[in-house]
Amino acid sequence: MVRLPRRSIPLLARDIMSKPPITIDEKTPLREAAKLMCENKIGSVLVVGADGKLRGIVTERDVTCAATKENDVCQMPVWQFMTPDPAFVYETTPVSEVIEKFSELGVRHLPVVDRDGKPVGVISIRDVLALIELFIRAFK
Repeated sequence: MVRLPRRSIPLLARDIMSKPPITIDEKTPLREAAKLMCENKIGSVLVVGADGKLRGIVTERDVTCAATKENDVCQMPVWQFMTPDPAFVYETTPVSEVIEKFSELGVRHLPVVDRDGKPVGVISIRDVLALIELFIRAFK
């Protein structure tokens, strides 16, 4: 196996994140969260508290798992299905660390927060793939 020298790519999370993030509060019905994801063609919505700080994330996977419940979950609040205190990155996190975090955690969405813990964007695995595709095309 040939080892290539490791190079630093000066890209930060803020350079590849989708913004603004779609946010909801903890009492939002699950149906509304799913509707927002569908309308915005995204795979997650961020749950924030009254202070605007990140409290959780609701993903397509969460909605799918909720749909398997025997009771009607559509009107239940998202706090019952969200991932509380999700992993996140800061705006200034290098993209190389973002990619490592995706790999390490096995998630498909990472909220991007400012220093106050308020969401400013989201990076999806799709955003990372788009970046990789851009680099591949640049080096053809």
